[in-house]
Formats: sequence, structure tokens, C-alpha cells
Amino acid sequence: MATLCFHTPSKPISYFQPKSKPSPPLFSKVSVFRCKASVQTLVSVEPEPVFTSVKTFAPATVANLGPGFDFLGCAVDGLGDHVTLRVDPSVRAGEVSISEITGTTAKLSTNPLRNCAGIAAIATMKMLGIRSVGLSLDLHKGLPLGSGLGSSAASAAAAAVAVNEIFGRKLAKQDLVLAGLESEAKVSGYHADNIAPAIMGGFVLIRNYEPLDLKPLRFPEEKELFFVLVSPEFEAPTKKMRAALPTEISMVHHVWNSSQAAALVAAVLEGDAVMLGKALSSDKVVEPTRAPLIPGMEAVKKAALEAGAFGCTISGAGPTAVAVIDAAEKGEEIGERMVEAFMRGGNLKSVASVKRLDKVGARLVSSVSR
Repeated sequence: MATLCFHTPSKPISYFQPKSKPSPPLFSKVSVFRCKASVQTLVSVEPEPVFTSVKTFAPATVANLGPGFDFLGCAVDGLGDHVTLRVDPSVRAGEVSISEITGTTAKLSTNPLRNCAGIAAIATMKMLGIRSVGLSLDLHKGLPLGSGLGSSAASAAAAAVAVNEIFGRKLAKQDLVLAGLESEAKVSGYHADNIAPAIMGGFVLIRNYEPLDLKPLRFPEEKELFFVLVSPEFEAPTKKMRAALPTEISMVHHVWNSSQAAALVAAVLEGDAVMLGKALSSDKVVEPTRAPLIPGMEAVKKAALEAGAFGCTISGAGPTAVAVIDAAEKGEEIGERMVEAFMRGGNLKSVASVKRLDKVGARLVSSVSR
């Protein structure tokens, strides 16, 4: 049987037939990938701050969307992280200091080199060539760690946008995604399916990583789409969940997942929530290995579909389960059944919410002019 071989749990590198001479690579990954992706200064003249302080917000995200592992994701409205950034004469020029972290967790480091928001802020400052101004940053976490809702990406996105805004919005959104990727690479792996939609909003397809090539997918304005998000009291660290992935897959499953991912993209562009749900539910590569690690997940998916959801899968690395539907009222009913299933099947308490697609992404909330 033909298989796809993976050098790491997420990066396919070659196609081969067992017991025969290896074929030329179908997929490739160069060893200096992250070095080439390292951020560079993109402006010729160091900009001056146009605000003394800014406050930004970045939304939660649903990565993978079933068959789109590491190359599809979307932003959801109403959940996310806030960053407040200030010009601070007490901070050494060219550096950023994290003053305070509040919200859903007290576990995070205030060392900017070990914090998602700090790493993204530093990368954005490097892109802007900031050497004459010091910044202090406050992070308010609206998302719990290890939730499968892009917690690290939300912090990174809010910080990158804050630095860009305080210096007059000199960088494009794709530049900010690269800054956010610096952060993601250090905490959960080099993948953009959370950070890209967190910054750009809506659905995003990552066509290529070197060079980074992002394709926004526009869900029609006149069509309705709701996400039922059910988060259990259970932490699923991204690194642990990525380590559980298979190192090779059959060609049959590769073809199947490719067709489902294509169907999902078509469904987004056509505004077909039913097809979107069917494709989202059809992953045969990642979900089957991760679902058993989340107590009750299989029962939750079954409950969602029986309650009328168009589809259900694991959000990102989990443990949050995500279902899709086209009516908020129906979504509330589905959420109740999913919460019951988490308790019945996994003995886990959980919380359900019904959210729309966030079409804006990370944005400025407020500012104070100089």
C-alpha cells in the first residue's frame, strides 16, 4: 500500500512504495525553514509612535476544521485576548516589558522572551526597526490555555497589532502573521492556521509556508453560519496532541482528506453550511488519533450530529469540540446535548457557547494620542 511518510508529526516530506526504490519527493521540508522565515526589518526609517498607548483585541480561532490540518482555520466572534501597550520611558529603548497578566490564567511568564505576546511584540518591533522607544505591555487572557481555541495565537495577534498600531500601522497583515509565527513556532509549532485567521479574520487557507502565501476565503455575507463551541474542564497541550499524530498515512486516507478539504473550501466560498459540516466531520487522519485522548469526545460528536448539527470535530488540538449550524437557536440546543455528552461519556464538566464567524480579526479597540 502506498503511504505518505512524515519527518515530524506535521510536516510531510516524501512519498514512497514500501519494499521498492524510493520515488522522488512529493512533499518537501528544508532543514533551515525557520531561519528563512525569521523576521527582517521591513521599513527604511524607524517610525515614531503616533499614540502613547493602544488597546487591541484578537479573536479565538478554530484551526484544522477537520481535514484542513495546519492549512485551514477561521476566527470566531466574541472570545479572545486583549493587549494594552504603552510607550514607557522606564523600559530600555528597543525593548518591551510585560507589566501585568490578568484573566483566565496566572501560569504565564512575564518574561517577554517566554511569552507569546512578548515574542510577537519583539518580532514586530524588529520588522519596524524600533531602536529608540521602549514599550510596556499588559495582557488580559480571555481564552484558557490548551483549549483548542488558539489561545497562544490570540495573545500573539493582539500584541503584534498593538505594536503596529502604536507606530502608525506601517506593516501589512501578512507581515503581522509572520511576526505571530515567530511566537507560535516557540510554543506550539510552526503553523499558521490559528495566527493567520486571528489577525486577518474569517476563513484563511495557508497555501504555502515558504514563502508564506495566505488566501482569505470569503463566506457570503447573506448566508448564516454559527459555531457551537463546547469546552470541557480538561487541558490538551498542543505539543502533546501533535506528538500523538501518525508518522505516516495511507494514500487512500490522503486522497480522502484532500477531497474533503477541497469540499470544505468550496462550501465556504458558496456559503453552504451543510456541505461545510459534512466535510468538517470527515477527517480520517488527525481526529481519529486525537479523539480518544479527550474523554467523551466521540460521544460528544455523536450527540451533536443526532441533535441536528451539520458537522462536528475537534477544534484545533482540542479539547474544545466545535459543531456548525445555520441558526443560533438550534445551536443552543445542540450545545446542551454536547455538554450532556461530555459529562456522560467523559465525566467532564463543560461550557457551551454559540458564536458567529469573526470577519475582522485582530483590531484596535482604543488609543490615546500623543
